[in-house]
Amino acid sequence: MSPKLLTILTLFVLATIFIIQNTDVVELRFLFWKIDMSRSLMFLFLMLVGTGTGWFLRGHMLRKRDTRNDVDESHN
Repeated sequence: MSPKLLTILTLFVLATIFIIQNTDVVELRFLFWKIDMSRSLMFLFLMLVGTGTGWFLRGHMLRKRDTRNDVDESHN
């Protein structure tokens, strides 16, 4: 079994255990809103938001760096 597949399988098993153990309903309050949801669903939502933000910022920084390199090369 390859290390990459083993890592993915391990993360999947850990995520499944996490979801099973965190089924309690919690109240999420933000400004004027109140939402009742399972704790595991809330964590999943927050992880997806964090991952999306990270990908967006990484892509933005890479485009910014590539643009800067293109400008530097055109001046040489």
